[in-house]
Amino acid sequence: MSTPDSTASGQSAPELETAEICQELIRFDTTNYSRGNAKGERAAGEYVAGLISEVGLEPQYFESAPERANVFTRIEGTDPSADALLVHGHLDVVPALADEWSVDPFAGEVKDGMIWGRGAVDMKDMDAMMLSVMRYMARTGERPKRDIVFGFFADEEAGMSYGSKWVTQNHPELFDGVTDALSEVGGYSATIGGQRAYLLQTAEKGLMWLNMMAKGEAGHGSGLHENNAVTRLSRAMANIGEYTWPIELTKTTRAFLDEVTELTGVEFDPDNPKRLLDELGHVARFVGSTLQTTANPTMLDAGYKTNVIPGSAQGTLDVRYLPEQREIVMEKLRELAGEGITFEAEFEDIGLEVPFSGDVVDAMVDSLKAEDPEAVVLPYMLGGGTDNKSLSRLGITGYGFVPLRLPEELDFTGMFHGVDERVPVASLEFGSRVLHRLLTNY
Repeated sequence: MSTPDSTASGQSAPELETAEICQELIRFDTTNYSRGNAKGERAAGEYVAGLISEVGLEPQYFESAPERANVFTRIEGTDPSADALLVHGHLDVVPALADEWSVDPFAGEVKDGMIWGRGAVDMKDMDAMMLSVMRYMARTGERPKRDIVFGFFADEEAGMSYGSKWVTQNHPELFDGVTDALSEVGGYSATIGGQRAYLLQTAEKGLMWLNMMAKGEAGHGSGLHENNAVTRLSRAMANIGEYTWPIELTKTTRAFLDEVTELTGVEFDPDNPKRLLDELGHVARFVGSTLQTTANPTMLDAGYKTNVIPGSAQGTLDVRYLPEQREIVMEKLRELAGEGITFEAEFEDIGLEVPFSGDVVDAMVDSLKAEDPEAVVLPYMLGGGTDNKSLSRLGITGYGFVPLRLPEELDFTGMFHGVDERVPVASLEFGSRVLHRLLTNY
């Protein structure tokens, strides 16, 4: 793949390849079905490595298991004493049921000015921006001040065991000198109080996928059974599912809400949070869940025949807790569940909260405002998780920054893991310009 450095329409060179690369990445079906079952990551990783080597950079390709691909490269900066910056994405996607979509989810089709397909926003859009900017810098010999490391991980959608967790444990040398990292689910625009605002992700909730188990006395369904495992587990899960966790504002969330009040004139009322959330439009879906812990029952399993009382029952919880509250949350879950219930973690990862200040934050804000001078930039917390959790174990401070100027009517947050996932081509081009400005000026 090769492109000219500019077009008659005046597009800047870093954005020229972005849409095409995004389409090609979507056409690699990299579905991650969880529990080690995934496909397509090797093919996508080899494609990425090819784009890197084509412009004279050296790709480093690592498989954590057969066909689980992780790809890296580094552009050396002009100042060896400057801290390095990591820009990273993931190549895997969640499943897509084709029958539910209006287009082929792996065709990378362009329609209505948007690229449609699984991964268009999560997160092959950012992968494409990274590659197009990287390739432009390599072709032109443009050197940043600091080393820029570009990373493409496997397995982000299923716990990161074959991706960022494995890479940070087995190849920490890839991150030599790196102090800060940029990745997904931040930097996109939303209209709040008539003002375009970009949401920079500075925090992530922690998560626990918990198995709940109850033991009881097995027996015939016709008898009297006070020690019924199904009854005990059902009561425990109902207590947890119906519990309203208290609203607690972290530094990030408080700063976000204060800025929203400034924009809208609506004060945040913890007794009626909906009043302020209604001012956020589609973004309320993401922000609403970050005001408190959530613990949702998701599965139940017990018994094998209607007239047999089983000796055990199992269920699962998806718990998303505010940073630094794991032990408090576990204590409350045990209290709500009552006696005779045990918990076992199927998967868990930490919560994060980092400062909305410092040189890298200033650089992100400046790069956005250079392309959109009238906008404001707000910090916010993500209710889910990203590969920044793994990187934090190496002391790397991670932010969510995929700069996209979006149409006001687009329900962008609904695109994550949603049907008919899509991203505007113009937004990708905007993001490439912002990312190029950031990497060359920071």
